[in-house]
Amino acid sequence: MEMLYQSLGNLATQIAGATRVFHHYKLDFCCGGHRTLAEALHKKGLDAEPIVAELTRLSEKSETANNWASASNQALIAHILERFHAKHRIQLPELIRLARRVEQVHAESLDCPTGLAEHLEKMQLELENHMMKEEQILFPMLSSGMRPTGPITVMQEEHLEHGEALEQMLVLAHELELPPGACNTWTALYLGLRELKEDLMDHIHLENNILFVDRSSGEGSCCGSCH
Repeated sequence: MEMLYQSLGNLATQIAGATRVFHHYKLDFCCGGHRTLAEALHKKGLDAEPIVAELTRLSEKSETANNWASASNQALIAHILERFHAKHRIQLPELIRLARRVEQVHAESLDCPTGLAEHLEKMQLELENHMMKEEQILFPMLSSGMRPTGPITVMQEEHLEHGEALEQMLVLAHELELPPGACNTWTALYLGLRELKEDLMDHIHLENNILFVDRSSGEGSCCGSCH
């Protein structure tokens, strides 16, 4: 099965719908996109056969899908700004509000995501600072045909920090496992956190594995320190 020896980042950029499969099995295709599928499955202790079968089915359909790997930097940046930057700025304030409410009302519950609101506030601050640097410095340079390795490396390092923040978010939220009889606010909070996690991973993937890659030479700039 040749697919097993391709990197997660490569599969995510070549097969439409692959990221959904990776999300389902909690396979890191953004910062961990350099790992082969076989390595990632071994690390998680997952059976390769059903996952490869699902990716193979998706691969047969992917020719009609939107392929960002062949898009211009300008088109990809416009997509990232609209699909992710704008959405994150809407997502986080509401998630912070919901988290505060859950922590206030259910503070005495062992399942309460104590400290989550404060963590989300920190994530919001760091992500906003990161996006502003991209919007004001890096993206205009990439749009003009430049490929500044310094700013790219800085953004990749910050992507690793965002990944760590997501992991801590999941710890605080008990891996998004709702307690029996959870209220609507709690349910909405965890649904929103799951969406944020998937969106931010897709966001990082598009930048690390496509936008930051020198597609003219085939050499990538995905963070070499991702282990």
